[in-house]
Amino acid sequence: MNILKTLTLLLTAVISAAVIAMPTTAQKLFYEEERADISVSASAAILIEADTGTVLYARNEKEHRSIASTTKIMTALLTLESGNPDESFVVDSTAILVEGTSMGLKEGDIVTRRALCYGMLLPSGNDAANAAAINISGSYSAFAEKMNNKARALGMENSNFVTPSGLDAKGQYSCAYDLALLAAYALKNEDFREICCKKSAKVKFGNPPTERWLNNSNKLLKSYPDCFGVKTGFTDNAGRTLVSAASRNGVTLIAVTLSAPDDWNDHKKMLDYGFEKVRIQSAGYDISSLTLPVIGSDKENAELIAKPVNLPITKSQKNGVTTIVHLPKFIYPNVKKGEAVGEIHYILNGRVIAVSEIVTAEEYESKPQEVDFFTNIIRFIKNLF
Repeated sequence: MNILKTLTLLLTAVISAAVIAMPTTAQKLFYEEERADISVSASAAILIEADTGTVLYARNEKEHRSIASTTKIMTALLTLESGNPDESFVVDSTAILVEGTSMGLKEGDIVTRRALCYGMLLPSGNDAANAAAINISGSYSAFAEKMNNKARALGMENSNFVTPSGLDAKGQYSCAYDLALLAAYALKNEDFREICCKKSAKVKFGNPPTERWLNNSNKLLKSYPDCFGVKTGFTDNAGRTLVSAASRNGVTLIAVTLSAPDDWNDHKKMLDYGFEKVRIQSAGYDISSLTLPVIGSDKENAELIAKPVNLPITKSQKNGVTTIVHLPKFIYPNVKKGEAVGEIHYILNGRVIAVSEIVTAEEYESKPQEVDFFTNIIRFIKNLF
């Protein structure tokens, strides 16, 4: 059996070069053929379904604009990703001397990075954003470099960050399209999602640290029942900016408006439209034609089960979903019942929108050692070709 195993491993290395590579989930958005006819006050706006990236509505979505404190989505995300969220430190005394909204930091205050994220995402503290940037990178320019590196990694092609707070600065801009990308990614971070959905929260900081309440400036959390985030913003130059997320019946939507005098109503209108258009539709795969040899087992092929999945798609997209099956050429025995051995990727417009596991229907044991070695070899080669 050792010789057989060595041979199979060598053959696997050769075969693997011919296997279709797993497609990457591109951080891009794809447009519906049918475009929404919605009237909003925003100069630029976008509405997407978060899991598939489908754009349900867009207006001037790639236009470069000031985005005010929605910048703090990026700052808070990087703060959480930097590690040590609950380690205490003293805030930089110059970082907290900043105009605009504040979480109330004072010189000598002891705080944690997690507390600063609450300060950024709830009362939109510019002091919190600056303190986090200095603590993580040592300077605003070094932190801005981290912000821009992250933006490029996420496919945010129309963004450039200069300040961690979002206060107006020369060369700082983004667009509705990029903010939707950023929000969709940030909401996959459990800590970020937990913080941005809070209407208010007790946060401990000060010298000595004491608990105090911070209130969220996002009125949609109270006025739109399905809303769970994300971030408000305002400067004289940017106007009112807002990124929201809402979930209903398994569908998650992200809406962005820039320079929107009536942003609360804009978002309610956009989200209502999205929930009307997108539905969860179950999808299955006929796996009866697939075979998976079991090398060295009493049973020649494994019986397989494909788990069903739910797809958040529109009616017009249903026939556009394709699948790619990822299954090895063979497996060894001693596989447990229900063990995952492969995947089915559901593809829409080149993007993986769901993954279904392929599992075994029963357990497969090894043959006794006296089984004819050459019979196994012949059967193995036969199965390959």
